[in-house]
Amino acid sequence: MPDHTVRAAAVQIAPDLTSRAGTIERVLNAIADAAEKGAELIVFPETFVPYYPYFSFVLPPIQQGPEHLRLYEEAVVVPSPETQAVADAARKRGVVVVLGVNERDNGSLFNTQLIFDADGTLALKRRKITPTYHERMIWGQGDGAGLKVVDTNVGRIGALACWEHYNPLARYALMTQHEEIHVGHFPGSLVGPIFGEQIEVTMRHHALESGAFVVNATGWLTQDQIDSISDDPKLQKGLQGGCMTCIISPEGRHVVPPLTEGEGILIADLDMRLVTKRKRMMDSVGHYARPELLHLVHDARTAQPVHRIEDPQDLVTTPDAEAEDVGR
Repeated sequence: MPDHTVRAAAVQIAPDLTSRAGTIERVLNAIADAAEKGAELIVFPETFVPYYPYFSFVLPPIQQGPEHLRLYEEAVVVPSPETQAVADAARKRGVVVVLGVNERDNGSLFNTQLIFDADGTLALKRRKITPTYHERMIWGQGDGAGLKVVDTNVGRIGALACWEHYNPLARYALMTQHEEIHVGHFPGSLVGPIFGEQIEVTMRHHALESGAFVVNATGWLTQDQIDSISDDPKLQKGLQGGCMTCIISPEGRHVVPPLTEGEGILIADLDMRLVTKRKRMMDSVGHYARPELLHLVHDARTAQPVHRIEDPQDLVTTPDAEAEDVGR
């Protein structure tokens, strides 16, 4: 039974909409700031580096080309000097960092979440399994290999991005791996106030259902940044609100008041004893589960566009091999 306390930080700041380097600088500054306040876990918003593709929400597809190409140029390769800078900061400060990035993998972009452990190692790189609505014009899809909970210096961490939280099977895949701290990422400054309300409900529900702490970070846009994306007052309404940076206990309560406007860093101490306190009453993947009635089949293999056969013997299929493949 974990009986320690973890100090967590959820960061709500604006990216630099003009450059990857500018946003990375803001990330490094926020890591230093939160670490000085004693944070052991620091969470940033969805695809924060270089920035969330807000343009895709307000521009018609025919007008997105230049901004989409610019995002390609500013996106993050993993590994790269940018990821190394974050890893070095995590190691120097002895903190776990969870960062959302636009990842470039050759000719495709992905909504990617990176978990750096306190020694600077990259504990997890996962990709959003289904981009939402307008995002499908921007990003490719992740696979089941990323639905993974990892051991870190602060405990077992799982992560999902934005509307992945509305896929109950994706959440359940993490819950079956006994996450103790769940990290949520949302873009912020999007859709309007109703989005913030929906995020709050979603984060509190997952905390209750999983019996885990939830640390969620949303981004923020200044008015000048909104003006740079669109000068149409009607479209600008879609680039405001939707912020709900929050830290939720396994009992579904805010540990500290949420941050819904402006820039800032939430800091809260997580009493890890509450994980067992909640699960004693309701462990949805243990004593409260009914696997003989309902269970999840999770294909955790990495999806590959090609499977090369070098040896002709690999083409020989035996009955045992067939049975093994069916059983996967």
